[in-house]
Amino acid sequence: MRTAAGDRPVIVDVRRSPVGRAHKGSLADVRPDDLAARMVRALLEANPAVDPATIDDLVCGCAFPWGEQGYNVGRNIAILAGLPHHVPAQTVTRLCGSSLQALRTAAHAIMAGEGDTFVVSGVESVSRVGHGHHLATKNPLLDPEADGDTLGAVFMPMGLTAENVADRWGVTRERMDAFAQRSQERAVAAREAGITGREIVPVELPSGQAMTEDDCPRASSTLEKLASLDPVFRSDGRVTAGNSCPLNDGAAAALVMGERRAAALGLTPRARVLASAVSAVDPALMGVGPIEAVKQALGLAGVTIDDVDVFELNEAFAAQVIPVCEEVGIDPFDDRVNPFGGAIAIGHPFGMTGLRIMSSLLNGLDETGGTIGVECMCIGGGQGQAMVVERLS
Repeated sequence: MRTAAGDRPVIVDVRRSPVGRAHKGSLADVRPDDLAARMVRALLEANPAVDPATIDDLVCGCAFPWGEQGYNVGRNIAILAGLPHHVPAQTVTRLCGSSLQALRTAAHAIMAGEGDTFVVSGVESVSRVGHGHHLATKNPLLDPEADGDTLGAVFMPMGLTAENVADRWGVTRERMDAFAQRSQERAVAAREAGITGREIVPVELPSGQAMTEDDCPRASSTLEKLASLDPVFRSDGRVTAGNSCPLNDGAAAALVMGERRAAALGLTPRARVLASAVSAVDPALMGVGPIEAVKQALGLAGVTIDDVDVFELNEAFAAQVIPVCEEVGIDPFDDRVNPFGGAIAIGHPFGMTGLRIMSSLLNGLDETGGTIGVECMCIGGGQGQAMVVERLS
């Protein structure tokens, strides 16, 4: 459905699956396209005022769109979810930022007047399709393991980029472990309080059981246990399994509309999208990619970091969280930062994470009564992305 150019995009609702631990977790036997379709159905069932026939496009974010999440998985999700065949769908990838990019794509279409009703999806199953380390199509000019001169380290292991960031910014192992323990404690507390359960759609598993909460948060985590872990990527390094995000499975869906269309249907949006931005850095320093994106997005939104009530950033590695926060002007241990924990505790299903973080951001704004929220992410290959939203309800 067309709308006048210049309408403001709003996020009406976000629903997500619990996050499963890859390979040995609860979602390992669930197809990613089926899982994502379940999230889309739940989203529309929760918003019956929206006629599925009026959806302009389904935009799906997927980091590694192959195997069971290949063949334009967005279109497969739309059909599996029961959307009318005339509703189109696309799949976008910006690796870790894929579903945030999908949300950004929908927002841009609304601002351009190309539609007013979009479903945004995000999906990733590392259990069933793997992830990028086994790519057989690396250009040797971009492969740091290739013989001879190369142009860069685009495909170097992300953990090594975290070690590079820790070296460059002088991030100590003690601070990394302290931040990781904070993430675990906050995620467990939010789960026990029912805060992170608000947006979760239970998933019926092949076993017949229902999965209702995230696999990964560890109530048993302590600083002492984290300190006992060996480095993973470098024998003299600081990055461990405990201060990094795990590998995961999950899916999410969001309803994004033009503000006027939402009002006409009597819907109460949760937030308005104020601005978004992307940026890029040396791939060897991937984790600090969001710094410039955050600064640009804040500037476009006409706010400062002091105006931000909740600051959500993807915890790929504690090594990069700390300098990103400090470079944009916020203490990484500030209560505004990831108040319900982050990916170190919850997990990082690549293509889903952008929407998972948005659901956490909206929950955080609701819980604190705040108004301005920021989501940001580092992205494999040396990029960053950020979005600023304004809470409406």
